[in-house]
Amino acid sequence: MFARSTFRSLLRPRYRIPSRPLHLSSILRNQAGGLSNILEGGPAPAVLVNTITSEGIHLADGLIIPSACIFLDGKVFLWDVPQTQWEGWSKKHFDIFDVAVPKPELLLFGTGKRVSFVPPAIRQYFSQNGIQVDIMDTRNACSTYNLLSEEGRRVAAALLPLEDRSWQRTATK
Repeated sequence: MFARSTFRSLLRPRYRIPSRPLHLSSILRNQAGGLSNILEGGPAPAVLVNTITSEGIHLADGLIIPSACIFLDGKVFLWDVPQTQWEGWSKKHFDIFDVAVPKPELLLFGTGKRVSFVPPAIRQYFSQNGIQVDIMDTRNACSTYNLLSEEGRRVAAALLPLEDRSWQRTATK
């Protein structure tokens, strides 16, 4: 009879096959863990800010956003906010975060030229939705957004322009 340790050693493979993929391309997985459609074009490229001036936020692709905007999931959304800071603001101005899937882990809130703390009700709204909020001036928010998005973090930015400007609605027929 074999000793128990000898029997176990007989069952172990004598050599190891290196684990490597059979192809050179990587497997693309979507956020839900399933496979991605390679014909779909892949995830949206990150929005990167080149600079910010009194004209607005200059993106790396050449687009200039002159008014308040939200960067979320590789997209830019124009943001209709009240003209006076924190007067007339409510949860409805942040509805986009209710429907965002997956929710960002961090929201960088750029408050214009200077840091202006948001009302407690708005902070509480984000806290209840599991989104951490960092408040800073818009220049620093853009810089931090670039850094974190390049790292692959789920980050969003809600940015107010350096000079108060609202975007103009156009009438639709």
